[in-house]
Amino acid sequence: MDAPAPSTDLLYAPHGEPGHFFCPWAPFKSRFTDLLRWKLAGKGSYDRKTPPRVPVVANDGAYLKEEGQPPSVTWVGHSTFAVQDGGDVFLTDPHWGARALLPPRLSPPGIPLEAVPAAAFAVLSHNHYDHLDTWTVERLPAEMRWFVPLGLSRWFRARGREAVELDWWQSARLGRWTVTCLPAQHWSSRIGMARNSTLWCSWLLDSDERRYYFTGDSGYFHGFAEIGRRFAPIDLALIPIGAYEPRWFMRAQHMDPEEGYQAFLDLGARRMAAMHWGCFDLTDEPVDRAPEVLAEVLTRRGGDRSSVWTLAVGERRILPA
Repeated sequence: MDAPAPSTDLLYAPHGEPGHFFCPWAPFKSRFTDLLRWKLAGKGSYDRKTPPRVPVVANDGAYLKEEGQPPSVTWVGHSTFAVQDGGDVFLTDPHWGARALLPPRLSPPGIPLEAVPAAAFAVLSHNHYDHLDTWTVERLPAEMRWFVPLGLSRWFRARGREAVELDWWQSARLGRWTVTCLPAQHWSSRIGMARNSTLWCSWLLDSDERRYYFTGDSGYFHGFAEIGRRFAPIDLALIPIGAYEPRWFMRAQHMDPEEGYQAFLDLGARRMAAMHWGCFDLTDEPVDRAPEVLAEVLTRRGGDRSSVWTLAVGERRILPA
Protein backbone atom coordinates (compact mmCIF):
# COMPACT_ATOMS: atom_id res chain seq x y z
CA MET A 1 0.00 0.00 0.00
CA ASP A 2 1.37 3.40 -0.96
CA ALA A 3 1.49 6.25 1.54
CA PRO A 4 -0.26 9.49 0.55
CA ALA A 5 2.12 12.00 -0.99
CA PRO A 6 2.89 15.01 1.21
CA SER A 7 1.51 18.27 -0.10
CA THR A 8 0.09 21.58 1.03
CA ASP A 9 -2.64 21.25 -1.62
CA LEU A 10 -6.14 21.62 -0.18
CA LEU A 11 -7.00 18.09 -1.27
CA TYR A 12 -4.28 16.77 1.04
CA ALA A 13 -5.53 18.86 3.96
CA PRO A 14 -6.10 17.03 7.26
CA HIS A 15 -9.56 15.46 7.27
CA GLY A 16 -9.58 13.69 10.61
CA GLU A 17 -9.11 10.10 11.69
CA PRO A 18 -11.36 7.10 12.38
CA GLY A 19 -14.07 8.27 14.72
CA HIS A 20 -13.67 11.95 13.84
CA PHE A 21 -13.62 12.78 10.12
CA PHE A 22 -14.58 16.08 8.50
CA CYS A 23 -14.66 17.62 5.03
CA PRO A 24 -11.74 20.08 4.96
CA TRP A 25 -13.01 22.37 2.20
CA ALA A 26 -16.75 22.26 3.00
CA PRO A 27 -17.22 21.66 6.74
CA PHE A 28 -21.01 21.49 6.48
CA LYS A 29 -23.24 20.22 9.26
CA SER A 30 -26.74 18.87 8.86
CA ARG A 31 -28.67 20.39 11.74
CA PHE A 32 -31.90 18.89 13.01
CA THR A 33 -33.67 22.19 12.40
CA ASP A 34 -32.63 22.05 8.72
CA LEU A 35 -33.89 18.50 8.43
CA LEU A 36 -37.18 19.49 10.03
CA ARG A 37 -37.51 22.50 7.73
CA TRP A 38 -36.99 20.25 4.71
CA LYS A 39 -39.43 17.57 5.79
CA LEU A 40 -42.15 20.03 6.72
CA ALA A 41 -41.86 21.74 3.34
CA GLY A 42 -43.20 18.66 1.54
CA LYS A 43 -42.17 17.48 -1.91
CA GLY A 44 -42.37 20.76 -3.76
CA SER A 45 -44.51 21.28 -6.86
CA TYR A 46 -43.76 17.95 -8.56
CA ASP A 47 -46.53 15.57 -9.54
CA ARG A 48 -46.13 12.63 -7.17
CA LYS A 49 -49.17 10.72 -8.50
CA THR A 50 -47.58 9.55 -11.75
CA PRO A 51 -45.58 6.33 -11.26
CA PRO A 52 -41.89 6.80 -12.09
CA ARG A 53 -40.77 5.73 -15.55
CA VAL A 54 -37.44 3.95 -15.10
CA PRO A 55 -36.36 1.94 -18.17
CA VAL A 56 -35.40 -1.67 -17.44
CA VAL A 57 -33.99 -4.25 -19.86
CA ALA A 58 -33.74 -7.98 -19.26
CA ASN A 59 -30.20 -9.18 -18.55
CA ASP A 60 -29.12 -12.49 -17.01
CA GLY A 61 -25.53 -11.27 -16.56
CA ALA A 62 -24.16 -14.62 -17.75
CA TYR A 63 -21.35 -12.92 -19.71
CA LEU A 64 -19.74 -11.79 -16.44
CA LYS A 65 -18.45 -15.35 -15.94
CA GLU A 66 -17.25 -15.79 -19.52
CA GLU A 67 -13.65 -15.32 -20.64
CA GLY A 68 -12.78 -13.21 -23.66
CA GLN A 69 -15.58 -10.69 -23.25
CA PRO A 70 -14.94 -7.08 -24.36
CA PRO A 71 -14.66 -4.37 -21.70
CA SER A 72 -18.15 -3.29 -20.67
CA VAL A 73 -20.18 -1.61 -17.97
CA THR A 74 -23.61 -2.78 -16.79
CA TRP A 75 -25.89 -0.62 -14.66
CA VAL A 76 -27.36 -2.73 -11.87
CA GLY A 77 -29.19 0.30 -10.47
CA HIS A 78 -28.64 3.35 -8.23
CA SER A 79 -24.83 3.52 -7.73
CA THR A 80 -24.14 -0.13 -8.55
CA PHE A 81 -22.29 -1.00 -11.74
CA ALA A 82 -20.69 -4.26 -12.82
CA VAL A 83 -17.58 -3.48 -14.86
CA GLN A 84 -15.99 -6.28 -16.88
CA ASP A 85 -12.47 -5.69 -18.15
CA GLY A 86 -9.87 -8.16 -19.40
CA GLY A 87 -11.48 -11.14 -17.70
CA ASP A 88 -11.92 -9.28 -14.39
CA VAL A 89 -15.14 -7.99 -12.85
CA PHE A 90 -15.55 -5.30 -10.23
CA LEU A 91 -18.64 -3.83 -8.58
CA THR A 92 -19.28 -0.32 -7.31
CA ASP A 93 -21.31 0.18 -4.10
CA PRO A 94 -23.09 -3.18 -4.58
CA HIS A 95 -26.77 -2.98 -3.62
CA TRP A 96 -29.24 -5.70 -4.54
CA GLY A 97 -31.41 -5.22 -1.45
CA ALA A 98 -35.12 -4.42 -1.32
CA ARG A 99 -34.67 -1.24 0.75
CA ALA A 100 -32.21 1.49 1.67
CA LEU A 101 -33.07 1.12 5.37
CA LEU A 102 -36.59 2.60 4.88
CA PRO A 103 -37.07 3.71 1.23
CA PRO A 104 -38.17 0.72 -0.89
CA ARG A 105 -36.49 -0.20 -4.14
CA LEU A 106 -38.54 1.17 -7.05
CA SER A 107 -36.72 -0.65 -9.88
CA PRO A 108 -35.35 -4.20 -9.83
CA PRO A 109 -31.61 -4.98 -9.84
CA GLY A 110 -30.38 -5.04 -13.42
CA ILE A 111 -28.75 -8.49 -13.19
CA PRO A 112 -29.18 -11.38 -10.76
CA LEU A 113 -26.85 -11.29 -7.79
CA GLU A 114 -25.90 -14.89 -8.64
CA ALA A 115 -24.34 -13.67 -11.90
CA VAL A 116 -21.44 -12.05 -10.00
CA PRO A 117 -18.35 -14.30 -10.30
CA ALA A 118 -16.57 -15.37 -7.12
CA ALA A 119 -13.35 -13.74 -8.32
CA ALA A 120 -14.95 -10.31 -8.57
CA PHE A 121 -13.95 -7.45 -6.28
CA ALA A 122 -15.79 -4.36 -5.09
CA VAL A 123 -15.22 -0.75 -4.07
CA LEU A 124 -17.37 0.98 -1.49
CA SER A 125 -17.66 4.77 -1.20
CA HIS A 126 -19.30 5.22 2.24
CA ASN A 127 -21.65 3.70 4.76
CA HIS A 128 -25.06 5.20 3.90
CA TYR A 129 -27.79 2.61 3.48
CA ASP A 130 -28.34 3.25 -0.23
CA HIS A 131 -24.67 2.35 -0.81
CA LEU A 132 -23.69 -0.17 1.88
CA ASP A 133 -26.33 -2.89 2.06
CA THR A 134 -25.90 -5.64 4.64
CA TRP A 135 -28.22 -8.06 2.82
CA THR A 136 -26.13 -7.74 -0.35
CA VAL A 137 -22.73 -8.03 1.34
CA GLU A 138 -23.78 -11.22 3.11
CA ARG A 139 -24.99 -12.83 -0.14
CA LEU A 140 -22.22 -11.89 -2.53
CA PRO A 141 -19.38 -14.46 -2.80
CA ALA A 142 -17.61 -14.67 0.56
CA GLU A 143 -14.20 -14.69 -1.12
CA MET A 144 -14.73 -11.31 -2.80
CA ARG A 145 -12.15 -8.65 -1.97
CA TRP A 146 -13.52 -5.27 -0.85
CA PHE A 147 -11.82 -1.88 -0.92
CA VAL A 148 -13.28 0.54 1.62
CA PRO A 149 -12.46 3.97 3.12
CA LEU A 150 -10.95 4.32 6.58
CA GLY A 151 -12.98 2.98 9.47
CA LEU A 152 -15.08 0.40 7.60
CA SER A 153 -12.87 -2.70 7.45
CA ARG A 154 -13.98 -3.74 10.94
CA TRP A 155 -17.62 -3.82 9.81
CA PHE A 156 -16.68 -6.15 6.94
CA ARG A 157 -14.47 -8.40 9.06
CA ALA A 158 -17.36 -8.86 11.51
CA ARG A 159 -19.26 -10.40 8.59
CA GLY A 160 -16.42 -12.64 7.48
CA ARG A 161 -15.44 -10.47 4.52
CA GLU A 162 -11.93 -9.34 3.56
CA ALA A 163 -11.61 -5.58 3.18
CA VAL A 164 -8.62 -3.38 2.37
CA GLU A 165 -9.02 -0.04 4.15
CA LEU A 166 -7.54 3.08 2.53
CA ASP A 167 -7.24 6.79 3.20
CA TRP A 168 -7.55 9.47 0.53
CA TRP A 169 -4.67 9.29 -1.98
CA GLN A 170 -3.63 5.80 -0.88
CA SER A 171 -3.47 2.96 -3.40
CA ALA A 172 -3.48 -0.83 -3.27
CA ARG A 173 -2.76 -3.46 -5.91
CA LEU A 174 -4.92 -6.42 -6.83
CA GLY A 175 -3.56 -8.41 -9.77
CA ARG A 176 -3.18 -5.96 -12.64
CA TRP A 177 -5.37 -3.34 -10.95
CA THR A 178 -4.27 -0.27 -9.02
CA VAL A 179 -7.14 0.86 -6.80
CA THR A 180 -6.82 4.42 -5.46
CA CYS A 181 -8.99 6.00 -2.78
CA LEU A 182 -9.72 9.65 -3.61
CA PRO A 183 -11.54 12.56 -1.95
CA ALA A 184 -15.24 13.30 -2.22
CA GLN A 185 -17.42 15.98 -0.66
CA HIS A 186 -19.83 14.05 1.51
CA TRP A 187 -20.30 12.61 5.01
CA SER A 188 -21.11 9.33 6.77
CA SER A 189 -23.64 8.04 9.27
CA ARG A 190 -25.24 4.70 10.09
CA ILE A 191 -27.03 3.07 12.99
CA GLY A 192 -24.28 1.92 15.35
CA MET A 193 -21.73 4.26 13.71
CA ALA A 194 -21.51 7.88 14.86
CA ARG A 195 -21.79 10.62 12.27
CA ASN A 196 -18.52 10.96 10.32
CA SER A 197 -16.82 8.22 12.32
CA THR A 198 -15.92 6.48 9.03
CA LEU A 199 -14.51 8.11 5.91
CA TRP A 200 -16.22 8.64 2.52
CA CYS A 201 -14.43 8.64 -0.81
CA SER A 202 -14.38 8.23 -4.57
CA TRP A 203 -12.28 5.62 -6.42
CA LEU A 204 -9.92 5.39 -9.39
CA LEU A 205 -9.47 1.89 -10.82
CA ASP A 206 -6.58 1.46 -13.26
CA SER A 207 -6.11 -1.82 -15.15
CA ASP A 208 -2.97 -0.51 -16.93
CA GLU A 209 -5.11 -0.47 -20.09
CA ARG A 210 -8.16 1.52 -18.97
CA ARG A 211 -9.03 3.83 -16.10
CA TYR A 212 -12.40 4.03 -14.40
CA TYR A 213 -13.47 6.72 -11.95
CA PHE A 214 -16.32 6.07 -9.50
CA THR A 215 -17.58 9.18 -7.74
CA GLY A 216 -19.66 7.55 -5.02
CA ASP A 217 -21.69 10.37 -3.44
CA SER A 218 -20.36 13.92 -3.63
CA GLY A 219 -21.32 17.52 -3.84
CA TYR A 220 -19.65 19.42 -6.65
CA PHE A 221 -16.17 20.60 -5.66
CA HIS A 222 -12.84 21.66 -7.13
CA GLY A 223 -11.41 18.19 -6.52
CA PHE A 224 -12.75 16.82 -9.80
CA ALA A 225 -10.42 19.05 -11.80
CA GLU A 226 -7.49 18.02 -9.61
CA ILE A 227 -8.32 14.33 -9.94
CA GLY A 228 -8.54 14.73 -13.71
CA ARG A 229 -5.22 16.52 -13.78
CA ARG A 230 -3.51 13.75 -11.85
CA PHE A 231 -5.12 10.71 -13.45
CA ALA A 232 -6.03 11.61 -17.02
CA PRO A 233 -6.86 9.97 -19.29
CA ILE A 234 -9.94 8.50 -17.59
CA ASP A 235 -11.86 6.22 -19.93
CA LEU A 236 -15.16 6.13 -18.04
CA ALA A 237 -16.44 8.23 -15.15
CA LEU A 238 -19.43 6.95 -13.16
CA ILE A 239 -21.10 10.12 -11.88
CA PRO A 240 -24.23 10.73 -9.74
CA ILE A 241 -26.94 13.05 -11.04
CA GLY A 242 -29.91 12.37 -8.74
CA ALA A 243 -31.20 13.00 -5.20
CA TYR A 244 -30.49 16.73 -5.44
CA GLU A 245 -33.52 18.74 -4.27
CA PRO A 246 -34.02 21.00 -2.40
CA ARG A 247 -30.72 22.59 -3.40
CA TRP A 248 -30.39 24.66 -0.21
CA PHE A 249 -30.17 21.37 1.71
CA MET A 250 -28.62 18.95 -0.80
CA ARG A 251 -26.04 21.05 -2.66
CA ALA A 252 -23.14 20.34 -0.30
CA GLN A 253 -23.65 16.56 -0.47
CA HIS A 254 -25.29 15.67 -3.81
CA MET A 255 -24.73 17.06 -7.31
CA ASP A 256 -27.61 17.93 -9.57
CA PRO A 257 -27.44 16.91 -13.27
CA GLU A 258 -25.71 20.13 -14.37
CA GLU A 259 -23.07 19.79 -11.67
CA GLY A 260 -22.62 16.12 -12.55
CA TYR A 261 -21.99 17.07 -16.17
CA GLN A 262 -19.56 19.78 -15.09
CA ALA A 263 -17.72 17.23 -12.93
CA PHE A 264 -17.37 15.06 -16.05
CA LEU A 265 -15.87 18.00 -17.93
CA ASP A 266 -13.57 18.84 -15.01
CA LEU A 267 -12.33 15.26 -14.90
CA GLY A 268 -11.55 15.37 -18.61
CA ALA A 269 -12.97 11.85 -18.91
CA ARG A 270 -13.74 10.34 -22.29
CA ARG A 271 -17.18 9.07 -21.28
CA MET A 272 -19.65 9.45 -18.45
CA ALA A 273 -22.28 7.03 -17.16
CA ALA A 274 -24.97 8.64 -14.99
CA MET A 275 -26.06 7.02 -11.73
CA HIS A 276 -27.81 7.63 -8.38
CA TRP A 277 -31.31 7.93 -9.82
CA GLY A 278 -34.28 5.69 -10.60
CA CYS A 279 -34.04 3.36 -7.61
CA PHE A 280 -34.69 4.95 -4.19
CA ASP A 281 -36.94 7.94 -3.52
CA LEU A 282 -34.57 9.93 -1.31
CA THR A 283 -35.24 13.61 -2.02
CA ASP A 284 -37.84 16.01 -3.42
CA GLU A 285 -37.49 15.48 -7.17
CA PRO A 286 -39.12 12.37 -8.72
CA VAL A 287 -36.69 9.48 -9.07
CA ASP A 288 -36.92 9.57 -12.89
CA ARG A 289 -36.44 13.34 -13.25
CA ALA A 290 -32.61 13.56 -13.32
CA PRO A 291 -32.06 12.09 -16.85
CA GLU A 292 -34.57 14.57 -18.30
CA VAL A 293 -32.70 17.47 -16.72
CA LEU A 294 -29.36 16.06 -17.89
CA ALA A 295 -30.69 15.93 -21.47
CA GLU A 296 -31.76 19.58 -21.16
CA VAL A 297 -28.29 20.49 -19.89
CA LEU A 298 -26.61 18.74 -22.83
CA THR A 299 -28.86 20.57 -25.29
CA ARG A 300 -28.28 23.97 -23.70
CA ARG A 301 -24.53 23.50 -23.38
CA GLY A 302 -23.95 21.73 -26.68
CA GLY A 303 -22.71 18.56 -24.99
CA ASP A 304 -21.67 15.45 -26.90
CA ARG A 305 -24.51 13.01 -26.25
CA SER A 306 -22.48 10.06 -27.50
CA SER A 307 -20.06 10.50 -24.60
CA VAL A 308 -22.72 10.88 -21.88
CA TRP A 309 -24.53 7.63 -21.18
CA THR A 310 -27.86 7.37 -19.38
CA LEU A 311 -28.34 3.61 -19.21
CA ALA A 312 -31.45 1.60 -18.56
CA VAL A 313 -31.39 -0.63 -15.52
CA GLY A 314 -29.75 -3.84 -16.72
CA GLU A 315 -28.26 -2.22 -19.82
CA ARG A 316 -24.77 -3.27 -20.81
CA ARG A 317 -22.59 -0.87 -22.77
CA ILE A 318 -19.39 -1.99 -24.53
CA LEU A 319 -16.50 0.43 -24.18
CA PRO A 320 -15.15 1.56 -27.53
CA ALA A 321 -11.60 0.54 -28.32
